[in-house]
Amino acid sequence: MSDHAFPYLSASTFLLAPTRQQAPDRPFCVAGVAWDGSVTNRPGARFGPSAIRRASQMLCDAEHPVFNRTPHGQVCDAGDLMLPNTSLETMRAALQPQAEALIVAHRMAWIGGDHSITLPLLRAYRKVLGRPLALVHFDAHCDTWTDHFGEPSGHGTWTYEALQEGLVIPEATVQIGIRSSGQREAREYVNTVGGRVFTARELRGAESPSQLAFVIDEIRRRVAAAGNPPLYLSLDIDCLDPAFAPGTGTPEPGGMTSAQVLTILEETADLPWVGMDCVEVAPPYDVSELTTNAASTFLWTWLAGQAR
Repeated sequence: MSDHAFPYLSASTFLLAPTRQQAPDRPFCVAGVAWDGSVTNRPGARFGPSAIRRASQMLCDAEHPVFNRTPHGQVCDAGDLMLPNTSLETMRAALQPQAEALIVAHRMAWIGGDHSITLPLLRAYRKVLGRPLALVHFDAHCDTWTDHFGEPSGHGTWTYEALQEGLVIPEATVQIGIRSSGQREAREYVNTVGGRVFTARELRGAESPSQLAFVIDEIRRRVAAAGNPPLYLSLDIDCLDPAFAPGTGTPEPGGMTSAQVLTILEETADLPWVGMDCVEVAPPYDVSELTTNAASTFLWTWLAGQAR
Protein backbone atom coordinates (compact mmCIF):
# COMPACT_ATOMS: atom_id res chain seq x y z
CA MET A 1 0.00 0.00 0.00
CA SER A 2 1.42 3.41 -0.97
CA ASP A 3 1.37 6.37 1.36
CA HIS A 4 -0.86 8.45 -0.91
CA ALA A 5 -3.90 10.02 0.71
CA PHE A 6 -7.23 8.91 -0.69
CA PRO A 7 -10.27 11.22 -0.72
CA TYR A 8 -13.56 10.42 1.00
CA LEU A 9 -12.21 8.11 3.61
CA SER A 10 -13.82 9.06 6.91
CA ALA A 11 -11.66 11.97 7.99
CA SER A 12 -12.41 15.41 9.34
CA THR A 13 -9.22 17.39 8.73
CA PHE A 14 -8.34 19.88 6.01
CA LEU A 15 -6.50 18.17 3.11
CA LEU A 16 -6.62 14.96 5.17
CA ALA A 17 -3.73 16.43 7.15
CA PRO A 18 -2.84 14.99 10.55
CA THR A 19 -4.25 16.67 13.60
CA ARG A 20 -2.14 19.14 15.53
CA GLN A 21 -1.83 16.59 18.31
CA GLN A 22 -0.34 14.14 15.79
CA ALA A 23 1.98 16.64 14.08
CA PRO A 24 2.53 19.65 16.37
CA ASP A 25 5.74 20.80 14.68
CA ARG A 26 4.37 21.46 11.20
CA PRO A 27 4.80 25.09 10.10
CA PHE A 28 1.22 25.60 8.86
CA CYS A 29 -1.99 24.91 10.70
CA VAL A 30 -5.70 25.16 9.92
CA ALA A 31 -8.29 25.86 12.62
CA GLY A 32 -12.06 26.22 12.45
CA VAL A 33 -14.06 29.00 14.10
CA ALA A 34 -17.60 27.68 14.02
CA TRP A 35 -19.50 30.83 14.98
CA ASP A 36 -22.33 32.65 13.21
CA GLY A 37 -23.97 34.51 16.07
CA SER A 38 -23.45 37.93 14.46
CA VAL A 39 -25.03 37.50 11.04
CA THR A 40 -27.52 40.09 9.81
CA ASN A 41 -29.29 37.88 7.28
CA ARG A 42 -29.08 34.10 6.93
CA PRO A 43 -27.30 31.99 9.57
CA GLY A 44 -25.36 28.83 8.76
CA ALA A 45 -21.68 29.84 8.66
CA ARG A 46 -21.06 27.81 11.82
CA PHE A 47 -21.23 24.79 9.51
CA GLY A 48 -18.57 26.23 7.20
CA PRO A 49 -15.49 24.63 8.76
CA SER A 50 -16.74 21.06 8.46
CA ALA A 51 -18.03 21.52 4.92
CA ILE A 52 -14.84 23.21 3.70
CA ARG A 53 -12.74 20.43 5.20
CA ARG A 54 -14.87 17.87 3.39
CA ALA A 55 -14.54 19.73 0.08
CA SER A 56 -10.76 19.90 0.51
CA GLN A 57 -10.41 16.13 0.26
CA MET A 58 -10.21 16.29 -3.55
CA LEU A 59 -7.10 18.47 -3.16
CA CYS A 60 -5.24 15.99 -1.01
CA ASP A 61 -2.97 14.20 -3.45
CA ALA A 62 -0.90 16.47 -5.71
CA GLU A 63 0.91 19.74 -6.41
CA HIS A 64 -0.65 23.11 -7.07
CA PRO A 65 -0.66 23.71 -10.86
CA VAL A 66 0.75 27.25 -10.64
CA PHE A 67 3.30 26.87 -7.85
CA ASN A 68 4.31 23.27 -8.66
CA ARG A 69 4.50 22.51 -4.98
CA THR A 70 2.18 21.27 -2.30
CA PRO A 71 1.48 22.16 1.32
CA HIS A 72 1.08 18.46 2.11
CA GLY A 73 3.49 17.36 4.77
CA GLN A 74 3.64 20.92 6.11
CA VAL A 75 0.07 21.38 7.39
CA CYS A 76 -1.73 20.14 10.48
CA ASP A 77 -5.33 20.71 11.59
CA ALA A 78 -6.13 22.02 15.08
CA GLY A 79 -9.82 21.23 14.73
CA ASP A 80 -12.45 23.77 15.75
CA LEU A 81 -11.75 26.17 18.58
CA MET A 82 -13.73 25.70 21.77
CA LEU A 83 -16.12 28.64 21.83
CA PRO A 84 -19.41 29.61 23.46
CA ASN A 85 -22.18 30.25 20.96
CA THR A 86 -24.52 32.75 22.58
CA SER A 87 -22.51 35.95 23.21
CA LEU A 88 -20.28 37.82 20.77
CA GLU A 89 -18.03 39.32 23.42
CA THR A 90 -17.76 36.04 25.31
CA MET A 91 -16.88 34.26 22.08
CA ARG A 92 -14.23 36.83 21.22
CA ALA A 93 -12.74 36.64 24.71
CA ALA A 94 -12.49 32.87 24.40
CA LEU A 95 -11.14 32.95 20.85
CA GLN A 96 -8.25 35.36 21.34
CA PRO A 97 -6.06 33.37 23.77
CA GLN A 98 -6.56 30.19 21.76
CA ALA A 99 -5.57 32.08 18.61
CA GLU A 100 -2.50 33.56 20.26
CA ALA A 101 -1.21 30.12 21.22
CA LEU A 102 -1.62 28.88 17.65
CA ILE A 103 -0.10 32.01 16.07
CA VAL A 104 3.04 31.59 18.18
CA ALA A 105 3.53 28.07 16.85
CA HIS A 106 2.25 28.15 13.24
CA ARG A 107 1.35 30.21 10.22
CA MET A 108 -2.42 29.94 10.44
CA ALA A 109 -5.35 29.57 8.05
CA TRP A 110 -8.64 30.12 9.89
CA ILE A 111 -11.93 28.69 8.61
CA GLY A 112 -15.04 30.64 9.66
CA GLY A 113 -17.60 31.28 10.80
CA ASP A 114 -19.00 34.77 10.18
CA HIS A 115 -16.82 37.82 9.72
CA SER A 116 -17.02 38.97 13.33
CA ILE A 117 -14.27 36.43 14.10
CA THR A 118 -11.65 38.50 12.27
CA LEU A 119 -11.47 41.25 14.89
CA PRO A 120 -10.27 39.02 17.75
CA LEU A 121 -7.91 37.26 15.35
CA LEU A 122 -6.33 40.61 14.43
CA ARG A 123 -6.13 41.50 18.12
CA ALA A 124 -4.26 38.23 18.67
CA TYR A 125 -1.82 38.93 15.82
CA ARG A 126 -1.24 42.48 17.06
CA LYS A 127 -0.44 41.15 20.54
CA VAL A 128 1.81 38.31 19.38
CA LEU A 129 3.68 40.25 16.68
CA GLY A 130 3.83 43.52 18.59
CA ARG A 131 2.92 45.65 15.59
CA PRO A 132 -0.03 46.45 13.32
CA LEU A 133 -0.55 44.45 10.16
CA ALA A 134 -1.14 45.20 6.51
CA LEU A 135 -4.53 43.89 5.41
CA VAL A 136 -6.00 42.59 2.15
CA HIS A 137 -9.76 42.20 2.51
CA PHE A 138 -11.94 40.50 -0.13
CA ASP A 139 -15.63 41.22 0.43
CA ALA A 140 -18.89 42.40 -1.07
CA HIS A 141 -19.36 44.57 2.02
CA CYS A 142 -17.14 47.31 3.39
CA ASP A 143 -17.57 46.15 7.03
CA THR A 144 -16.83 49.68 8.19
CA TRP A 145 -20.18 50.51 9.73
CA THR A 146 -19.89 52.18 13.11
CA ASP A 147 -22.66 50.06 14.61
CA HIS A 148 -24.38 46.78 13.88
CA PHE A 149 -28.07 47.65 13.52
CA GLY A 150 -27.92 49.45 16.85
CA GLU A 151 -25.45 47.09 18.47
CA PRO A 152 -21.86 48.25 18.95
CA SER A 153 -20.12 45.41 17.10
CA GLY A 154 -20.73 42.57 14.67
CA HIS A 155 -19.75 41.10 11.34
CA GLY A 156 -20.23 44.46 9.61
CA THR A 157 -18.08 46.60 11.92
CA TRP A 158 -14.83 44.70 12.29
CA THR A 159 -12.80 46.65 9.69
CA TYR A 160 -13.77 49.98 11.27
CA GLU A 161 -12.91 48.64 14.71
CA ALA A 162 -9.57 47.20 13.55
CA LEU A 163 -8.56 50.56 12.09
CA GLN A 164 -9.76 52.45 15.15
CA GLU A 165 -7.81 50.12 17.47
CA GLY A 166 -4.60 50.36 15.45
CA LEU A 167 -4.60 46.66 14.60
CA VAL A 168 -3.99 47.33 10.90
CA ILE A 169 -2.11 50.03 9.01
CA PRO A 170 -4.57 52.34 7.23
CA GLU A 171 -2.32 53.02 4.24
CA ALA A 172 -1.63 49.29 3.84
CA THR A 173 -5.30 48.27 3.94
CA VAL A 174 -6.77 47.19 0.60
CA GLN A 175 -10.38 46.13 0.08
CA ILE A 176 -11.38 44.19 -3.05
CA GLY A 177 -14.82 43.42 -4.48
CA ILE A 178 -16.90 45.95 -2.51
CA ARG A 179 -20.36 46.49 -4.01
CA SER A 180 -23.17 46.31 -1.48
CA SER A 181 -25.55 49.12 -0.63
CA GLY A 182 -24.51 51.34 2.23
CA GLN A 183 -23.92 54.92 3.22
CA ARG A 184 -21.14 56.55 1.28
CA GLU A 185 -19.22 57.39 4.47
CA ALA A 186 -18.95 53.68 5.27
CA ARG A 187 -18.23 52.55 1.71
CA GLU A 188 -15.46 55.14 1.34
CA TYR A 189 -14.08 54.87 4.86
CA VAL A 190 -10.94 52.90 3.95
CA ASN A 191 -10.18 55.38 1.16
CA THR A 192 -10.75 58.25 3.58
CA VAL A 193 -8.17 57.01 6.10
CA GLY A 194 -5.55 56.40 3.41
CA GLY A 195 -6.22 52.86 2.19
CA ARG A 196 -7.61 51.70 -1.16
CA VAL A 197 -11.03 50.28 -2.04
CA PHE A 198 -11.36 48.37 -5.32
CA THR A 199 -15.04 48.05 -6.06
CA ALA A 200 -16.42 45.05 -7.92
CA ARG A 201 -17.37 47.43 -10.73
CA GLU A 202 -13.71 48.41 -11.21
CA LEU A 203 -12.83 44.72 -11.62
CA ARG A 204 -15.38 43.84 -14.28
CA GLY A 205 -13.81 42.13 -17.29
CA ALA A 206 -10.38 41.71 -15.68
CA GLU A 207 -9.23 38.18 -14.77
CA SER A 208 -5.70 37.52 -16.03
CA PRO A 209 -2.53 38.69 -14.25
CA SER A 210 -1.99 41.44 -16.81
CA GLN A 211 -5.59 42.62 -16.58
CA LEU A 212 -5.49 42.66 -12.78
CA ALA A 213 -2.04 44.24 -12.57
CA PHE A 214 -3.57 47.51 -11.37
CA VAL A 215 -4.80 45.69 -8.24
CA ILE A 216 -1.76 43.47 -7.73
CA ASP A 217 0.70 46.35 -8.20
CA GLU A 218 -1.23 48.56 -5.77
CA ILE A 219 -1.13 45.87 -3.07
CA ARG A 220 2.61 45.48 -3.60
CA ARG A 221 3.21 49.23 -3.59
CA ARG A 222 1.31 49.79 -0.37
CA VAL A 223 2.93 46.88 1.46
CA ALA A 224 6.39 48.07 0.39
CA ALA A 225 5.64 51.69 1.31
CA ALA A 226 4.65 50.55 4.82
CA GLY A 227 8.00 48.77 5.24
CA ASN A 228 6.82 45.25 4.36
CA PRO A 229 4.90 44.63 7.59
CA PRO A 230 3.21 41.31 8.34
CA LEU A 231 0.33 40.90 5.90
CA TYR A 232 -3.04 39.34 6.71
CA LEU A 233 -5.70 38.09 4.29
CA SER A 234 -9.38 38.15 5.21
CA LEU A 235 -11.45 36.52 2.49
CA ASP A 236 -15.22 36.77 2.78
CA ILE A 237 -16.66 34.26 0.33
CA ASP A 238 -19.40 36.71 -0.62
CA CYS A 239 -16.78 38.69 -2.54
CA LEU A 240 -17.73 36.18 -5.22
CA ASP A 241 -20.84 36.65 -7.30
CA PRO A 242 -23.65 34.33 -6.12
CA ALA A 243 -23.19 32.40 -9.38
CA PHE A 244 -19.86 31.21 -7.96
CA ALA A 245 -20.78 31.18 -4.25
CA PRO A 246 -24.50 30.91 -3.51
CA GLY A 247 -23.84 29.39 -0.10
CA THR A 248 -23.41 32.52 1.96
CA GLY A 249 -25.55 34.51 4.35
CA THR A 250 -25.62 37.82 2.50
CA PRO A 251 -25.17 37.23 -1.25
CA GLU A 252 -24.69 40.31 -3.46
CA PRO A 253 -25.07 40.12 -7.28
CA GLY A 254 -22.43 41.67 -9.47
CA GLY A 255 -19.45 40.15 -7.72
CA MET A 256 -16.06 38.69 -8.45
CA THR A 257 -15.32 35.44 -10.24
CA SER A 258 -13.35 32.58 -8.74
CA ALA A 259 -10.68 33.21 -11.38
CA GLN A 260 -10.22 36.81 -10.25
CA VAL A 261 -9.65 35.80 -6.65
CA LEU A 262 -7.26 33.02 -7.64
CA THR A 263 -5.25 35.34 -9.89
CA ILE A 264 -4.71 37.83 -7.06
CA LEU A 265 -3.81 35.08 -4.57
CA GLU A 266 -1.37 33.49 -7.02
CA GLU A 267 0.30 36.74 -8.03
CA THR A 268 0.84 37.97 -4.46
CA ALA A 269 2.04 34.69 -2.93
CA ASP A 270 5.54 36.05 -2.32
CA LEU A 271 4.37 38.90 -0.07
CA PRO A 272 4.97 38.67 3.72
CA TRP A 273 1.75 36.86 4.61
CA VAL A 274 1.42 35.76 8.22
CA GLY A 275 -2.12 34.36 8.17
CA MET A 276 -5.51 34.31 6.55
CA ASP A 277 -9.14 33.58 7.17
CA CYS A 278 -11.96 32.46 4.89
CA VAL A 279 -15.37 33.33 6.28
CA GLU A 280 -19.13 33.48 5.66
CA VAL A 281 -19.45 30.08 3.94
CA ALA A 282 -22.97 28.90 4.81
CA PRO A 283 -23.45 25.35 3.49
CA PRO A 284 -27.25 25.22 3.96
CA TYR A 285 -27.62 27.60 1.00
CA ASP A 286 -24.97 26.05 -1.22
CA VAL A 287 -25.68 24.51 -4.64
CA SER A 288 -23.68 21.47 -5.79
CA GLU A 289 -20.97 22.41 -3.26
CA LEU A 290 -19.90 25.37 -5.43
CA THR A 291 -19.18 27.57 -2.44
CA THR A 292 -17.30 25.05 -0.32
CA ASN A 293 -15.19 24.00 -3.31
CA ALA A 294 -14.27 27.61 -3.99
CA ALA A 295 -13.40 28.21 -0.32
CA SER A 296 -11.28 25.07 -0.01
CA THR A 297 -9.45 25.92 -3.23
CA PHE A 298 -8.70 29.45 -2.00
CA LEU A 299 -7.31 28.08 1.27
CA TRP A 300 -5.28 25.43 -0.58
CA THR A 301 -3.94 28.03 -3.02
CA TRP A 302 -2.84 30.35 -0.21
CA LEU A 303 -1.15 27.47 1.65
CA ALA A 304 0.54 26.21 -1.53
CA GLY A 305 1.81 29.71 -2.26
CA GLN A 306 3.45 29.84 1.19
CA ALA A 307 4.80 26.30 1.21
CA ARG A 308 8.44 25.60 0.48
